[in-house]
Amino acid sequence: MALKVKSKESCEFDIVSLGEVMLRLDPGDTRIRTARSFQAWEGGGEYNVARGLRKCFGLRGAVVTAFADNDVGRLVEDFILQGGVDTRYIQWKSYDGLGRSVRNGLNFTERGFGVRGAMGVSDRGHTAASQMKRGDVDWEKVFGQSGSRWLHTGGIYAGLSETTADVIEEAMEAAKKHGTIISYDLNYRPSLWKNFGGKKRAQEVNRRLAKYVDVMIGNEEDFTASLGFEVPGTDENISSIEIENFKKMIGAVTKDFPNFKVIATTLRTVKSASINDWAAVCWAGPSTDSTGSPQAGSGTGTFYESTLRENLEIYDRVGGGDSFASGLVYGLMEKGDPALAVEYGAAHGALAMTTPGDTSMASLSEVEHLVKGGSARVAR
Repeated sequence: MALKVKSKESCEFDIVSLGEVMLRLDPGDTRIRTARSFQAWEGGGEYNVARGLRKCFGLRGAVVTAFADNDVGRLVEDFILQGGVDTRYIQWKSYDGLGRSVRNGLNFTERGFGVRGAMGVSDRGHTAASQMKRGDVDWEKVFGQSGSRWLHTGGIYAGLSETTADVIEEAMEAAKKHGTIISYDLNYRPSLWKNFGGKKRAQEVNRRLAKYVDVMIGNEEDFTASLGFEVPGTDENISSIEIENFKKMIGAVTKDFPNFKVIATTLRTVKSASINDWAAVCWAGPSTDSTGSPQAGSGTGTFYESTLRENLEIYDRVGGGDSFASGLVYGLMEKGDPALAVEYGAAHGALAMTTPGDTSMASLSEVEHLVKGGSARVAR
């Protein structure tokens, strides 16, 4: 495998995530529009990966984000602290009492059931994290002094405002300087880009950032919408045909971005909100020629497929992809094995979707039990 991860001893953190963390308000088994009470969680596409690596896999994580300094921001901070993620890089912005200039993001999310799909309603305009700009963060301190083996960020944060992509690029530049591996989850959200240039703008931003990335993550729609790669027509079901279509895309992707060392995608067939087929596949490369030199951009390399879990019962699908990413990163960082990494990712994502909230409640022993083919029999 082409990834060269720094040693644990050389860094204070195993992973640093950059992105917005919102307060998730969950109506439980009811609807947002009829709820009389909500359970509160924290969640954010980029943060969820660091949180999963800390709570499930026992690695050291930190988050870079910003909050308005009021009780809502302090509540989200308290959730982050309970998740074991280091908060030293959080920026606190003065609150004006009304939220005219700066506020904290809210995410109302209902789970869905049967024929009714899950739904999210975000309220995140003018948030502190969206107003971060180049120069706000001392990245030399983050990656040069404290040090981190891995940086994770993604397309959700890139699409929040005109300035957030600049923050990501600055972080990536510093990470590269200090030999930190960079992963990026495309996580295309049409609602983020709708009034921000649409797919054309999403592709401009994501392609600009992709040149720094070592490990690129997304589903088939993400690679098309965010990077402009056409995936050949797919089956309606996860099958060898769909996996072959992903493999065909890799050649074009690695030609444009020879810096990608691992590309991973989740595969999902939605039979209902409660029943999905679930799997993942990743490509690891580049391969080497007869002299041992890497064949960058050749598309050659090795493909690894996870176990296919048919008719997976879903309790709350939100965060399943983020938990896949954290399991994948764990396997790559700690095991150095793409075949095992894609299995850890798929198993962790599956387990995360059996519990409420954005963040994983799984343990490493549960993930490893599932990776080894263990059943759901009662553990006593």
